[in-house]
Amino acid sequence: MTTSELQLQPNNLDVSLFNHTPFYCEENVYFLCKKLCSSEIADAQGSDLFVVFISNDNKQIPLWHQKASHRADGVILWDYHIICVQRKKDGGTHLVWDLDSSLPFPCPLATYVSETIRPSFQLFSEFQRFFRVVHAPLFLRHFASDRRHMKDSEGNWTAQPPPYEPIVAEDGSVHNLNEYMEIRAADVLTDLPPELTSAVFGQKHGVVIGEAHLEELFSQIP
Repeated sequence: MTTSELQLQPNNLDVSLFNHTPFYCEENVYFLCKKLCSSEIADAQGSDLFVVFISNDNKQIPLWHQKASHRADGVILWDYHIICVQRKKDGGTHLVWDLDSSLPFPCPLATYVSETIRPSFQLFSEFQRFFRVVHAPLFLRHFASDRRHMKDSEGNWTAQPPPYEPIVAEDGSVHNLNEYMEIRAADVLTDLPPELTSAVFGQKHGVVIGEAHLEELFSQIP
């Protein structure tokens, strides 16, 4: 499918049109953002895109409707997961782009929250999900990964890496994934102050919120 065809079908896309390497969600989302921008599905600079890291202190987060699951309900326990949220202006439906999800691609944010995060499902405290929201232009500029986290103690790959070269940040950094995926309960904002929008747009590592505030945050971003 060409770029022009992508532009015509932004609400029901074939996920195979995007780079996807199992267990490398950070790189998958990096190139997803770039393609959404180049195909004009998103703003050229990605100003309407946000990269969302999901994890917790214990590196155990349950998410439903995940293709890697072996269960009928698609639930799986990830150590961390990463999605892209597209903030639609003028009252449009905010969208979630999750390359590992069996839900529609993209999926309305409200549907994704209710079906994948399932806030109504009572979880033990060690499984609570926290969300680091990073503005995509900042992520594309600063993120780097040399994939060291995907090697065991003997230097062997725990999952086959992508065929392309590792991502290097504009400043030459070769690995800073840990700075994004380390998400602790102590970092979570308990409310959404007025200055939060400026923090989302201005801070390299974005802001950390709980699941109760995820939809609220995107409703406040101009």
